[in-house]
Amino acid sequence: MNNRKWNARNPNQGKFERILCVCSAGLLRSPTTAVVMAQRGFNTRAAGLEKDFALIPVDDVLLEWADSVVVMDFTQAERIEGLFDGPIFNFNLPDEFEYMHPDLVELINNRIDNLEFHRWDK
Repeated sequence: MNNRKWNARNPNQGKFERILCVCSAGLLRSPTTAVVMAQRGFNTRAAGLEKDFALIPVDDVLLEWADSVVVMDFTQAERIEGLFDGPIFNFNLPDEFEYMHPDLVELINNRIDNLEFHRWDK
C-alpha cells in the first residue's frame, strides 16, 4: 500500500468522523465548509471535482479517507455517487460567496444542524 493510502487510515487521527467537503474547484465553498465543520468537531478535508481547476482534486485516496462526503449541489452529488459508497450529503450551497463569507458560514451551520434532511439517498 502506498504511503498516501496508508495515511488515509492512519489510526492516530482519532475517532472523529472524517468528512470530505467537495465543490467544483475546492477553493471557496468546500474549504469554508471544512473550516466550519472542523470548528464543530469533525475531521475535515476540502477538494474539488474539476481536475483542471481544483487546487486539491478529489481522488481515490481522499475518498478512501472519508467516512462521509459533503457536496454543494445536486450535480456534484450525482458525480460523487459513482465514486463513493458511503453517505453523501448535499448542502445545496450556491456558488456566489467568497471564502468564509458570514452569510455562507450561516448557511453551512444551518445545514450541519439538519444533516439528515440533506442526505443524498442513492
